[in-house]
Amino acid sequence: MSYNLEKFIDEALAEDIVDFEGKIPTGDHSSLACIPDKKDGRAQLLCKAEGILAGVELAELICKRVDADLKFEKILDDGTSITKGDIAFKIYGEVKSILRAERLLLNFMQRMSGIATHTSKFVKQIEGTNAKILDTRKTTPNFRYFEKWAVRIGGGHNHRFGLYDMIMLKDNHIDFCGGIEKAILAVKDYQQKNNLSLPVEVETRSLKDVEEVLRVGNVNRIMFDNFSADLMKQAVQLVNKKYETEASGGITLETVRAYAETGVDFISVGALTHSSVSLDLSLKAF
Repeated sequence: MSYNLEKFIDEALAEDIVDFEGKIPTGDHSSLACIPDKKDGRAQLLCKAEGILAGVELAELICKRVDADLKFEKILDDGTSITKGDIAFKIYGEVKSILRAERLLLNFMQRMSGIATHTSKFVKQIEGTNAKILDTRKTTPNFRYFEKWAVRIGGGHNHRFGLYDMIMLKDNHIDFCGGIEKAILAVKDYQQKNNLSLPVEVETRSLKDVEEVLRVGNVNRIMFDNFSADLMKQAVQLVNKKYETEASGGITLETVRAYAETGVDFISVGALTHSSVSLDLSLKAF
């Protein structure tokens, strides 16, 4: 997917300095009031907690978008394991520009670093197995690109990005369509009529559902939704590598290892994006 980062950054910056109701003059009045024009300064990104750093590349883009003359000195890369007291980068240039970029780059980096940190914990829990950790579409509206970017930085993998790049028949699709077989065959007909070849995934809720999918075929991946680890092991054996397999539904750090050891190919975890806690970072003058 192509993504216009510059446009997104511009709109996010405008949110800080444009009065949408038009009642007051626009601008960063705090800096305009007390910072002289052309005053230069320097600031550094201080890590205040342990975790995985994410968003450095984006922070540099933000700084350059705010003021092309800002100098960005990168010290740590995205994906670096950090501890309290580490310095990720330094910024040099006009103080008003640094202050304008400050909150936006912190909002991005704290959120992305929290997601990367949470993702890395899941990835470490399943080391030595063949399973891969996936994110989901349970993301912040208009922020999905960055949250999925953070998942990759944390060692996870991206599931579909949106509704357009994969056909995923979940419980509601199946129920509204009248059953698994009808839904799969309708998708097959739809793809043929529209000259599409999108990958197809089907959600199953029981071993009986799995057996039906295997009978009908015409899919790429079978999802086991809210299966116990023991039941999932049976389901994986039933599929017997005919299709990719995915575990989903309430899987936690405490249970993910047991699911990975069933032999399932993928484990999707919505909590990577909807329940990660932002990492404590700060931009400070020095």
